[in-house]
Amino acid sequence: MLRPPTLLESSSKKPRLFIDCSTIDPKSSSEVANAVHSSGQGKFVDAPMSGGTLAANAGKLTFMIGASQDVVGRVTEILSLMGKRVVHLGPQSSGLKGKLANNYLLAINNIATAEAMNMGIRWGLDGHALADMINTSSGRCWPSEVNNPVPGVSEGAPAANDYVGGFATSLMNKDLGLAMKSATETGIEPRLGSVCREIYKMVEANDKLKGKDFSVVYQWLKGAA
Repeated sequence: MLRPPTLLESSSKKPRLFIDCSTIDPKSSSEVANAVHSSGQGKFVDAPMSGGTLAANAGKLTFMIGASQDVVGRVTEILSLMGKRVVHLGPQSSGLKGKLANNYLLAINNIATAEAMNMGIRWGLDGHALADMINTSSGRCWPSEVNNPVPGVSEGAPAANDYVGGFATSLMNKDLGLAMKSATETGIEPRLGSVCREIYKMVEANDKLKGKDFSVVYQWLKGAA
């Protein structure tokens, strides 16, 4: 009597996939990938995500993947169950490099938006009117439009809920540090990142602001904490 094939045997035609959605440094990710590939365990894919809790709740996350071309289709099919967009950026570690470049820019844009909003409001401008103008002009960015740091300006943003939820300042500073470390290892000097990282460190060191969404930097800048 023939026994039914085991799960391992029935799936032996396709290599197992190890999809890592965390955000770590590309060098460590490559070391794990090499261990997986050299031992014949399967294919390792770095697939960090972007969009925060708002996109996660809405099923609209963006995944940036680093993988060999032969597994892109399978990986895309799997990740599309959790997000709306999967971007293949190149071979293994490329997803992480793209994510860190994106978060480096986001970290800077967030502080710049907070400064601009604080500036305009201190000048007597209405926060909603100022944000609406920025979001139809050249200053438009994700922190100004979706995750505005001024309470009540962006519906559903953490700022409207005392900065609860969202992406914690400590996590943003972690990603900023990873981006700067990886940049330095390849001979790149990240100039603005150093200033931003010090600001986020001071925000996180404030007992009233610690643990909240990184847009809470607005409260630190305006001296409300």
